[in-house]
Amino acid sequence: MTRYVMALDQGTTSSRAIIFDENGRMRGSAQHPLRQIYPHPGWVEHDPREIASSQLGVMVEAMVAAGVKPDEIDSIGITNQRETTLVWNRRTGEPLCNAIVWQCRRTADMVERLCSDADAAAMVRAKTGLVPDAYFSASKIRWILDNVQGARELAEAGDLAFGTVDSWLIWCLTAGAVHATDITNASRTMLFDIHRGCWDDELLDLFGVPASVLPEVRPSSADYGVTAYPGLPLGIPIRGVAGDQQAALFGQCCFHAGEAKNTYGTGCFLLMHTGRRAVESSHGLVTTVAASAPGAGGIEYALEGSVFVAGALIQWLRDELGIIDTAAESETLAATVDDAAGVYVVPAFTGLGAPYWDAQARGAVFGLTRGATKAHIARAALESLAFQVADVARTMEQDAGMRIDRLNVDGGASSNDLLMQFQADILDACVSRPAVTESTALGAAFLAGLQTGFWTDVDQIASLREEGERFESHMDASTRCERMAGWHDAVSRVLTRR
Repeated sequence: MTRYVMALDQGTTSSRAIIFDENGRMRGSAQHPLRQIYPHPGWVEHDPREIASSQLGVMVEAMVAAGVKPDEIDSIGITNQRETTLVWNRRTGEPLCNAIVWQCRRTADMVERLCSDADAAAMVRAKTGLVPDAYFSASKIRWILDNVQGARELAEAGDLAFGTVDSWLIWCLTAGAVHATDITNASRTMLFDIHRGCWDDELLDLFGVPASVLPEVRPSSADYGVTAYPGLPLGIPIRGVAGDQQAALFGQCCFHAGEAKNTYGTGCFLLMHTGRRAVESSHGLVTTVAASAPGAGGIEYALEGSVFVAGALIQWLRDELGIIDTAAESETLAATVDDAAGVYVVPAFTGLGAPYWDAQARGAVFGLTRGATKAHIARAALESLAFQVADVARTMEQDAGMRIDRLNVDGGASSNDLLMQFQADILDACVSRPAVTESTALGAAFLAGLQTGFWTDVDQIASLREEGERFESHMDASTRCERMAGWHDAVSRVLTRR
């Protein structure tokens, strides 16, 4: 009987399920959009019930689309938007409030206050590899405990469960039998010691989070129970879990130190594998845990630079400015002009991430003249994605002492040839787009299939990766320097931390 692996990809803007065959090729998929909730400026929420219902619904739809029966599914791999924080009642399974999304900035002042002491900030950085920021889960949990009626009491009674989206989905899929997360998601909470591989009491004390709410931490390729949700196929093993960016790194077959990938999603995320070495950044990047195959023999690490706004900028062009009707039109419109005519877009809608880490910075458009058109703005918007990635890549190379000669790319905007060529030009490196660009889902599938023996080892997986398109740099050095200088000048004008 032919067998398949299902990947559940719960992202910021949608829930998807994809069926992969033994060659790593997609056989069917389904997708549902996820409603974005903005209660106040800078706040972003999701409905936990909608996260679950949309994700569980596409599981069945994907099997129908692929013509696959439940007993043909070898296993399930889960990948998810990271840092997004949910809490629910262990006894009833009911969420206490909406999920606080990774983009949400409501706890920025709290983090500033709790980590204002230099020793506290240094302790957070040393143990977690993260820059103290509202981006991560710890302060989000604290906010819920302090602001949702009854939350602190439930936590103290041992009746409250916290989880990132993976934990919530595992809980729902297993009908409450398993409360667990994987090591990559745990490493993004700001409560996890990435060197010892465990939750840390000192961090829990700093953020006022009781240990009773925490999920069990397991390897990315491990046993997470079986499906037991009424109305779904029962008994399918859940065997792989990883945060979306670590899953993409794994799906791009970046298994060795120096190999890097960038995902162009709602945000932009560049990761470089650093092997068993947890590289400490001196440029505002974060050190994080990389997903590992079974039997890796220890924790593997990556350097990461997070750009808060990438695909969300294209959505802004479409939904708020109305200068395009679909995301794909951004390339068509931008291609009608030869360059951005000196226009720069700095998309600091929710602050700036790496390497600036300025939560108070806000977006701006610079260089407008009477001759600037919507095409120039569209082109400048696309170029801003590449500029941000180049900023992260250059600092990452300095921290790791390794040159990025090839950048593996995936995510929605990686299909934009104009953007990919400009990325290669401004980065002065080869940009490699795989034939199967669903690297995040594929990484989750690989982790699950390696645990069950569906795939033998990482060498077999690496042999399955097919390059779809390669973009080489054609920009001369002087032009590259001039364009980057213009970008840095624009960024300097929105920074509040000088």
